[in-house]
Amino acid sequence: MANPYAGEVAITLNGARHVCKLTLGALAELEDALGEDSLVALIGRFDTGQYKARDVLSILGAGLRGGGWNGTRRDLVHAEFEGGVTEAARVAAQLLVGAFAPFER
Repeated sequence: MANPYAGEVAITLNGARHVCKLTLGALAELEDALGEDSLVALIGRFDTGQYKARDVLSILGAGLRGGGWNGTRRDLVHAEFEGGVTEAARVAAQLLVGAFAPFER
């Protein structure tokens, strides 16, 4: 079960449920994959609806690996997402929100 207070988001790939999380290592991987100096530009693209399929796949891949998934980018490209493209984009956006949302105790 995904814990939203820990920045976790669930997604179903090829019929199997996975927990995604953007760990610090996953965020660094994401910056490298997208060639960004910071994630602010990426977050801005999601805020304005200007994100690309590559952005969604990169965020999901990093989040899945942060959650313990051992698949490859090729596996992800060929995966069937329950809920389709819309759900994949929603999960990617939620991962970004969860990674940077302030934690209150």
